[in-house]
Amino acid sequence: MTEEIFRQDGYIFEFEARVVRVSGDKVELDSTAFYPGGGGQVCDTGSIRGHAVREVRYEGKDIVHIVPGHDLKVGDAVWCSVDWDRRYDLMMGHTGEHILFSSLKRQDPDISIVKIYISPESKYVIVDRPVGWEAARGAVEFANRVIRDNHRVVRSMMERDDPEMERIRSNMERIGEGEQISVVEIGDVDIAACSGIHVMETSELSCLFVDRIVSAGREGYAVHFRIGAQAVDSAMALANTCLQAAEAADSKPEDMVRAVSNMKRELDVSRGSLKAMAERELAELVPEEVSGIRVYSGIFPGADRTVLTGAAESFRSGGGVAILVSSGDGAAAVLASGNERIDCRKVLAETLEPFGGRGGGKTGFAQGGIPDAGDAEALLASLRASVVNSLVPR
Repeated sequence: MTEEIFRQDGYIFEFEARVVRVSGDKVELDSTAFYPGGGGQVCDTGSIRGHAVREVRYEGKDIVHIVPGHDLKVGDAVWCSVDWDRRYDLMMGHTGEHILFSSLKRQDPDISIVKIYISPESKYVIVDRPVGWEAARGAVEFANRVIRDNHRVVRSMMERDDPEMERIRSNMERIGEGEQISVVEIGDVDIAACSGIHVMETSELSCLFVDRIVSAGREGYAVHFRIGAQAVDSAMALANTCLQAAEAADSKPEDMVRAVSNMKRELDVSRGSLKAMAERELAELVPEEVSGIRVYSGIFPGADRTVLTGAAESFRSGGGVAILVSSGDGAAAVLASGNERIDCRKVLAETLEPFGGRGGGKTGFAQGGIPDAGDAEALLASLRASVVNSLVPR
C-alpha cells in the first residue's frame, strides 16, 4: 500500500519515490505526496520525472497516478513534483469551506451541509436551505474575523466510537465500523471529520468572499466563494459594479437595494398594465377576410409573449390566421394558422431573415424575433403580404 505523504504534511510538494506498478498510463509509487482527491477536494496534478501527472485517484486502497505517454518502469527511482500553486489554492479553499460553513451556521443554526466542491476554478458549499444576502454578509464578516485572528488548523485521528465524536460535525453513515476518522479542528470555530488537506493557520487565507448564491436544484443552494487574492479582486470588481449601477440609478450606493426594489415594483406595474391593455386589444381585434379566411394582425407594444401566443392559438383553433407582433427591446412575432395553405415555420423564417432575425416552430405555429424594434411595422407588413399571397388562389 502506498505511503501517503500528504497525510503527514500537506506542504511537502517535492519528493523521491520508487515505481512499484505500471499498467498503461497508470503508475503506482511506494510513497506519494499527490492527493488523490476526497472530501469534495479535487486531486493534485504535477509531474513524475518530468512526465505530466493528469489525474490521481484511489483504486481500492491503491493510489494510481495517470501519466500519459510515460516511459517509467517498475523499480525506477523517480523525482516527483506536485503543482504547488494549485495545491496551495486547494488547501486554502478547503479550509475556507470549513470556516464559511461554520459562519453560515452561526447565522442559521438549523442549516445543514449537503456537499462541497473545491477546485482551482470553482469553490462552493451546497446547503439545504436558502441563504439570503444579509445572512451571507454576516457570515463573511465572521469568516474574515476568523482569518484575521489566525487560528491554528489541527488535524488528528479519532476512533469511530470515541465519545468525543458527538461534538464533531460528521456524516457517520459514510464511516465504516472500526474505521479511524480524520478530524480537522480550527481553533474554537469548527471541528469536523474531513479527509481533505488544509493550511496550518487561518491567516494564510488572507480573505474570503461570497460572490454568488444560486439554486443547486434538488440538492439545495450553492454558496460560491473565493479566497485570497481572488476574493479581494472579486470584491473590488463587484463594488465597482455596484457604484456604476448606483450612478446609473441616480442613487447612493447604500440606497441601491431600495432603489432597485422600487424600480422593479414600478416595472412590474408597467408590465401588468401593458399585459392588460394587450389582452383588451386582442379581444377586440377585428380580422380581415382573405379568400374566406379570417386573418388577425396587429402590433402590440410591450405585450407579453405569452399573451400573444395564447391569443394566436385561440385564433388558429377557430380556423383563422394570426400575425401578431410585439415591440420592446426588439420585435417579436407570432404566426399561427388553422389553414393548411400556410406553412408558418417556412413563412416566418423567410420573412425574418432580411431583418437579421430568426425563429422556429411547426407548420401551424411559429415564433421568432428581430433585433430592431423600429422594424416592427415593416415586419408585420412583410408577414401579412406572405400570408395573403399564400391564401389568394392563383
